Amino acid sequence: MIRSTLATLAIAGAIASAHAYDNQSLAEDAAWVSAQSDSISAQATGLADDLWRWAEMGYQETRSSAALQDHLKEAGFSIETGIADIPTAFVARYRQGRGGPVIGLLAEMDALPGVAQQAVAEQSPIEGQAAGHACGHHLFGAGSTAAAIVLSRWLKETGTPGEIRLYGTPAEEGGSGKVYMVRAGAFEGTDVVLQWHPDDQNSALPRSSLANKSAKFRFKGIASHAAAAPERGRSALDGVEAMNFMVNMLREHVPDSTRIHYVITDGGMAPNVVPANAEVFYYVRDSSAAALAPIWERVEEIARAAAQGTGTSVEWEVIHGNHSLLPNQTLNRLLDASMRQFGGVEYSAEEQKFARSLDGLAHRPEHQLGDEKKIVEYDPSEAPSPGSTDVGDVSWNVPTGGFGTATWVPGTSAHTWQAVAAGGTGIGHKGMLLATETLALAGIQLLREPALVEQADKEFQQKRGEDFEYAPLLGDRKPPLDYRR
Repeated sequence: MIRSTLATLAIAGAIASAHAYDNQSLAEDAAWVSAQSDSISAQATGLADDLWRWAEMGYQETRSSAALQDHLKEAGFSIETGIADIPTAFVARYRQGRGGPVIGLLAEMDALPGVAQQAVAEQSPIEGQAAGHACGHHLFGAGSTAAAIVLSRWLKETGTPGEIRLYGTPAEEGGSGKVYMVRAGAFEGTDVVLQWHPDDQNSALPRSSLANKSAKFRFKGIASHAAAAPERGRSALDGVEAMNFMVNMLREHVPDSTRIHYVITDGGMAPNVVPANAEVFYYVRDSSAAALAPIWERVEEIARAAAQGTGTSVEWEVIHGNHSLLPNQTLNRLLDASMRQFGGVEYSAEEQKFARSLDGLAHRPEHQLGDEKKIVEYDPSEAPSPGSTDVGDVSWNVPTGGFGTATWVPGTSAHTWQAVAAGGTGIGHKGMLLATETLALAGIQLLREPALVEQADKEFQQKRGEDFEYAPLLGDRKPPLDYRR
């Protein structure tokens, strides 16, 4: 599905000293990838639509994980399941010959609670459905799976030595599935990782992200009749509210990069009963794991103080923790060059009508209808993203490059019903197939030119520093398989 004639595109910025891979070879490989993508597009979009309908939340992606595995098994991949004691996590491998680079691809699959939505241009929840793919992980999983299959065909056809690993990674949304997989050693032996994410524009900018840690703080008090015997009660809700009050005062005394959010997940059941139990769920973010650590310690100190001041007790369960993304210019320049071989996304007349009527364009007014056709100019500044992802932990252990494609109408924000709606239409499909082609072409270049892999690793080692020691922010806790129940 070649969408442009950029056959003369230079990839010198990515290849550096590896000059053997010329522009003609790049264009020929792009044409081959395009033909292969066309041949499996119906299979890939059908798989994406299945995941969209099922909309399974973190660690509950039973059907979604099985469907991804079935497609990979049929293509000749071997499958290892239950990675890191997570039933829906898996690694699919396809090897050709001995030696050669080991290329990893990530495949997310979890949906978000509370945003079930039909594939229509007005808000229309699906009755009886708890979740929706408001972050496009159905497209993420299916698109990466398709790319892995295309790469396996290329290895077989050319006889090039190498290995493709597709990582089925559950519970990105607050569950840190990849962190447990990293901790379990699932990424050992992988030379580079390529990943993508649904977006409202096409971009391979080498961006960082915020480190993130969360916990549920559970206060325990003493129940009593709130009117007849208030002196006998000790309100767990008072503990929660005291904690929230002090954390909100803390906001004045943290760096600009710090982000703190919370929701009260249990505040009692009846006003005339002093609550014996209450719970508040906190997220804390900052620019790096090192910057996050002292802020998190202060939040924990506040929890203890709130309990002491209200005559209650408190304990907390860390739910997830993610490192910031470590950008890799070598891989991102490669992905940028690969994407430009195919161009942006072209809407049909029906899709343009859908896009114009979708109530989402005002969310990000700097992105306008028509941006889906473009690719954002490459910017090496590594500006941080305000979000967080468990891909961060992967990137501190393996050289990792990523990009986004326009699977949503320009202007649409993630985690909205508008993102769910577009992701269930041809708009989502087209952006996903562009991601499939980009991943496959970049993977072929890495397999053809192992010097690129070496260059990416050299950059990775320099950025981490000689003294870096990885430690997961979530400690040694087991995966919270029931965190969405």
